[in-house]
Amino acid sequence: MEGKIKNHIKVWRAKKDMTQADLAKAIGSSRQAINAIEKGKYVPSTLLALKIAEVFTTTVEEIFEIEQ
Repeated sequence: MEGKIKNHIKVWRAKKDMTQADLAKAIGSSRQAINAIEKGKYVPSTLLALKIAEVFTTTVEEIFEIEQ
């Protein structure tokens, strides 16, 4: 199964009124990493994806999906 990962981090950040720096600090990462994930240039690890979902109090599936 091939596909690209699409994410909705920017939408979730807006819902929670968070900057990339806020999210990065909350999950122990860098703003640059969040920017790269949002732009689809970097696929986060499972641990990072779970941390992002935890911050937004939602599931990983609500944030990330496989783009066909």
